[in-house]
Amino acid sequence: MVLLRLDSLALSRSRFALSPAAETLGALKALSRPCVDPWLAPWHARHHAALRAALAADPFAEGLVRLTSSTKYLPDQVSLPPTGGMHTRLNDELALMCEVPDEDVVASVRLAVAASWEEHDVDSWLTGRNFAARTAELFRRTWDAHLAADWPRRRIALERDVTYRAGLLAAYGWPRALERMARRTAWTGADAIRFSDRPGPDRVVGPDGMLFVPYTGARGSWLCEAPGRPYALVYPARGSGADPSDSRAHAGGDPDRDGRAGLEHRDRRDRALGRLLGTGRAAILRTLERPATSSELAAELDVSLGTVGGHLAVLRDAELVVGTRVGRRVVYRRTEAGEVLATGMTWTTGERHDDGVDVADGADGFG
Repeated sequence: MVLLRLDSLALSRSRFALSPAAETLGALKALSRPCVDPWLAPWHARHHAALRAALAADPFAEGLVRLTSSTKYLPDQVSLPPTGGMHTRLNDELALMCEVPDEDVVASVRLAVAASWEEHDVDSWLTGRNFAARTAELFRRTWDAHLAADWPRRRIALERDVTYRAGLLAAYGWPRALERMARRTAWTGADAIRFSDRPGPDRVVGPDGMLFVPYTGARGSWLCEAPGRPYALVYPARGSGADPSDSRAHAGGDPDRDGRAGLEHRDRRDRALGRLLGTGRAAILRTLERPATSSELAAELDVSLGTVGGHLAVLRDAELVVGTRVGRRVVYRRTEAGEVLATGMTWTTGERHDDGVDVADGADGFG
């Protein structure tokens, strides 16, 4: 079991951050293999073939991506902590990535191979030099081709996750804010976070604290570390960043087996909800699958703040949503009545209240 042991000042100085590089690594893993997450299916279908073709033309990139997708230890250059907080820029992350010496990359790749559950012929692709710069080029190409257009929407989803956890932090403290952050992550005792249930050395988090970095992947978390910088725990955000206009992103079940039935069920529910509440209020209720502020709702739905405020007032009066003040912000979430109306499912039991196809349980996101 690997523990992150926190200094007495660590929690008070820990904070959230964003990392376009972590988002890119998650995308490389997702696109390099068959899609297993229905809500990612439309994006995966658009980009999978192009990425596979690009990797096939670059043995170093193909070998590195295959390794990072099949190991419990990530090479140094792909797991660096972000340095810009919530405003981290990809260019800055790639510049730091390029500074990792070749010998460090080689040593960490060997460790990653030892921790992998697959066989890797490293000598066939770890050839030449400038490994970190070549990795940065892979990340840049992947970002430009497969992520840049989606980043504004994904960023909103990530910021909403931070808003949600910041609310828990303000009300209940760090143990509650970290709850269900990742499958194997849990608070242990008064001063430690369990990062993994596999054998490994503990890490000591010093007085500078650590970073918590959401990304829009459906599963998987990893720890980023570099000399002289705080540890960063990358974890799946509560939400996929999928395009809300593509109803396939919300359908549950196996996309090949029951995706069509899931789409029809979702479409029927959406049309009925729109007739009942009006399209604007129905859109807000659906979007509150994850808690959000009125500004975040306006940005995601591309409507004015005044329009969102009017719709929220009606939904509050109907006791379908409730707002909680967190500092200067008010974070809105669905009530249990709103949950049942929007999804047909309750928070407490996850039980469906209709005869349609199962849909994703929005109360806990996609973690």
